[in-house]
Amino acid sequence: MEEFDRKVFGERLKTLRAEKNIGQNELAKTLNLSNASISYWETGKQSPTADAIFKIARYFNVSADYLIGLKNDW
Repeated sequence: MEEFDRKVFGERLKTLRAEKNIGQNELAKTLNLSNASISYWETGKQSPTADAIFKIARYFNVSADYLIGLKNDW
């Protein structure tokens, strides 16, 4: 079984934010998450919880599989 790739998640999260032109603070506030968590996830310092992945996937209208690197399309 493969390990969760924090780098892929972080890069995809950062790209999705850039496409919507929103900052880390705005995303954190909208999804009721901490600013630090968004930053840590984007830099690969921490892994998100399953709940956070679900919230982010719904917000950006992408699959959780895409976010965590199991699929290359939304």
